[in-house]
This record gives sequence, C-alpha cells and structure tokens, in this order.
Amino acid sequence: MKTDLDALLTALYVFIDDHVVPCRRIGRPPKLTDAELLCLAVAQVLLGFPSARHWMRFAHARLGHLFPYLPQQSAYNKRLNTAGPLIPQVTEALARQMPTWHDNLRLIDSTPLPCAASRETAKRSGLAGHAGYGYCRSHSRYFWGFRLHLVTAAEGMPVTWCLANPKLGEREVMTALLERDRRLIRTEQVILADKGFAGREFEAFVTDRLGTHLVRPDRKDEPFRFGTIARVRQWIEAVIDTLKGQLSLEQHGGRTPAGVLARTAQRLPALATAIWHNWHTGATAKRSLIAYDH
Repeated sequence: MKTDLDALLTALYVFIDDHVVPCRRIGRPPKLTDAELLCLAVAQVLLGFPSARHWMRFAHARLGHLFPYLPQQSAYNKRLNTAGPLIPQVTEALARQMPTWHDNLRLIDSTPLPCAASRETAKRSGLAGHAGYGYCRSHSRYFWGFRLHLVTAAEGMPVTWCLANPKLGEREVMTALLERDRRLIRTEQVILADKGFAGREFEAFVTDRLGTHLVRPDRKDEPFRFGTIARVRQWIEAVIDTLKGQLSLEQHGGRTPAGVLARTAQRLPALATAIWHNWHTGATAKRSLIAYDH
C-alpha cells in the first residue's frame, strides 16, 4: 500500500462507505456522497487549508481526478456543518481498528480553543452565550472560546472528545465525558492525566465508577505515589501539538456553534486517518503526517 495522499483518501473512502455511512436513502442520490464529503474534509486539514474558499479552489486542481463532483464553497460549508454527528462515528470506527484500542492505557487532557481575539468580536460573534473566557496556564494567557477535552490511545488515536465553556472545571467536564462514553472505557485500564485532574471526587469517580486506575503527577503537598511522570506525559502533549501545529486547530475559522463543532471534529478524523493508514502501511512513526501534507 502506498503512503501518499491519494492512497490515503482512496482507502478512507472505501472504509467509510463500507463500515460507517448508513444505507442510501430512497430518492435521488446526492452529487457528493457523505463518504466523499468526509474525505474532502480530511484532505483539507492534511493539506493545511483553513479557508474553505481557498480549499475548494485548490481541490479542483489537486483532487479533481478523485472526485466526480466538487461543490462550491457555500454548499461545502453547509454539508460540513450538517455532518457534525457523522464525523465522530468515523473517528470511533477508525480507532476500533487499531491494536492500541485493546491496550490498557488511555490519555486525557484539555486544551484551549480560541475563537476571538478582541472584546468587540466576542460581543458580536454568533458564539456569544456559548463560548466564554478562560485562562491557559501553559502559555500564561487568557482566551475567549472553548476548551477541547480529549481522550486518546497511547499513539494519539482519538477515542472521544467534547467542547465545553472554559469556565467549567476540567474535572467536571471530563467526568461527564467519560460517563457519557463509558462504553469506550474498559475496567482495569490506566487513565493517564496531568495535575489539573487532581481531586478526590474525580479520582473516586475513575476508580469506583469506571473501575479504572488514575495515574497523574504528584503535587508538592502530596506523598510520593507516581512522581513527575514527565516522559509519558509528553505523549498527550505531543498529540495536542500535532492538532494545533500541523492540523491548524486554532485556525478553525468557525463562527457559529455548529461551525466550530464541525471544524474541530474535522481535525480529529484527519489525525485518526493518518494514524490508521500508517498502521496499515507499517510506518514507524504512527502520528507522522509528512507523507500526506502535499
């Protein structure tokens, strides 16, 4: 199997069409199928086009040989916004194909998702009432937008995620996320977190309700249990760095709740597809995107 963008999109199309997309509805079929739409969305992220206008112009030249029909920008945006519920299904289906799906390790973390840079924009935005102000300890800065809460496998394969107002506590949101998707967590698994998830209630939830084990760096006011675990904590930090650096998470361009949700979701199957394809091609670095970004 080749390791280039065309091979990845072809394999993804076949996988989605066979395993994810529901049976075709009665009536005239759409010019662009759901499987083709999701392949376009993945290619847009991998090739680094935050702007849908620039992307559709480029797609006609670069990917016209793969798609019998390519929509205009407005039609593409509308289809992508309405595909929000379908995109997580693709991510989960890809994750279930990985050997790490059966591992006893899950990584959890959250990261800021800025949506505006000025107070006037925040007041006039269609996200007003949904987004909020938060503080990023890693970069010592305030932001306005959401927080992405993420659960991944060891190599970075997304398992489940959600967006939440940054005013909500990390532990409370992660508790609700794990409770909602409890079927994705097995008993006796190890959940690796950072110091932000320190708390008796959260640890009791992970241990007693989920039947798993929480491992996190020790705080200075605690007795020694796990130490700093700095090396393994870099795994989840590297995943988030890939989402923000190579997959332009912070340049999502969403202006409405549905738009932000769809464009955040768009980055996760792009990462999942690359990892899935790298497993099948025997690539050494499972999270490498170098073969697909041109």
